[in-house]
Amino acid sequence: MALAVAASAALLSGCAAPTGSTADTPAWATPAKWAGAPVGNAATSLGQWWGRFDDLVLSSLVGQALASNATLRQTEAALRQARAVSDVQAAGLLPSVGASGSAQRSRTAGATANRFAAGFDASWEPDLFGAQSSAVAASEADVAVAKANLGDAQVSLAAEVAANYIALRGLQERLAIARSNLASQQETLQISNWRLQAGLITSLDTEQARAAAEQTAAQVPALESSLAQTRHALAVLTGQPPAALDAALATAGAVPQAPADLVLAIPAQALRQRADVRAAEARIGAALARVSQADAARYPSLRISGNLGLSAATLGALTSGASVANALLASISVPLFDGGAARAQVRAQEAALEQARMGYEATVLTALQDVEDALVALQGDRERLAHLQAAASAAANADLLAHQRYQSGLIDFPTVLDTQRTLLSAQDGVASTQVSLATDHVRLYKALGGGWAPEGDGNATAMIPTKNARP
Repeated sequence: MALAVAASAALLSGCAAPTGSTADTPAWATPAKWAGAPVGNAATSLGQWWGRFDDLVLSSLVGQALASNATLRQTEAALRQARAVSDVQAAGLLPSVGASGSAQRSRTAGATANRFAAGFDASWEPDLFGAQSSAVAASEADVAVAKANLGDAQVSLAAEVAANYIALRGLQERLAIARSNLASQQETLQISNWRLQAGLITSLDTEQARAAAEQTAAQVPALESSLAQTRHALAVLTGQPPAALDAALATAGAVPQAPADLVLAIPAQALRQRADVRAAEARIGAALARVSQADAARYPSLRISGNLGLSAATLGALTSGASVANALLASISVPLFDGGAARAQVRAQEAALEQARMGYEATVLTALQDVEDALVALQGDRERLAHLQAAASAAANADLLAHQRYQSGLIDFPTVLDTQRTLLSAQDGVASTQVSLATDHVRLYKALGGGWAPEGDGNATAMIPTKNARP
């Protein structure tokens, strides 16, 4: 054994180890502040941000989705798989030991012979140039990617549930507005019929009133269909059959709105709170480790193996000292010619590393855009909602005055139709903008990381609520 080790050392002394590289991620010049909002000294905590909407049904739906969503459970299984693969790679750094036993009976030229054997086998491949440790590092980075992917899936799921719930409440409000306006238009149609019978107007006014009422009535089934589809989407997101929430969400409710006191962290801090950015960063680490692994594969490898056992013609003889057999082997493998395959593998891994770096850059830029877009939309919808609310109030007053004057014969019917259309459009615009405004908050919470934080951070906040009650 000493001779084998000495020969191996002499051979390996002439080989140079591969050069390593640092695993630093690219340094991008992030802006010092957001263009769309001021930065506070202490950012608002985003942990379980859906609670800021002060809607118990929404909180219950998000909790149920985080506990039961099928896609999320699939991502959790991917994380368990990544951890298991990492354990397999780590086990490769340790020696392997096995036990064996055999019994043989043979007959030759009328003579019968027995042979019994039992023993232990052991082998170990020292990690001379870091190929195995690089593989372990790559698998650990894959675990970090899987963890971040799970966090990203949780953030996306919570945002999707909130957006669908907000859309549901908005559709319920728009449906109520359409039905209310339909009732008013049908009342106007009835008045037109009376005035037609009295000879005060022509049939043209009556047909115009009927056309307006039918157009509004046509909006009702479309809104009802969208409402049912949104309920189905929420049920599936929470891991239930499509019709499971029909009864629970049948009663209309107001569109939930988040408070406007959100204080943003600076861009650099916000990026560290995004799971997709952390996942892209971990992919760089995994790719870098695989470059080192491919480079180390170009150098010699040493393997040491041995066995200790007993071999005898009878079972009783296995306990005698003469039955002991042992062997020790050290072998070395040196790649001499492979047609450039090893170097090509290194280049392939270097290209994969460059892809990971470019992917990180794209993820960072997309994250910055997501926040800026959400801030711009939030500001624009706030201003739009204020104008639409003023317009809806004026339209309601105009509609009331138009009905009164029409009944008194002071104005013509086209004026009434115009005020009804304006009222319906203004009220529907208010409801739609309220939905957009609440959805803007959801987009902003998601863009800022959605309350996710990696394990080990002092400010880590669990995504899964403490209570997952069904609505």
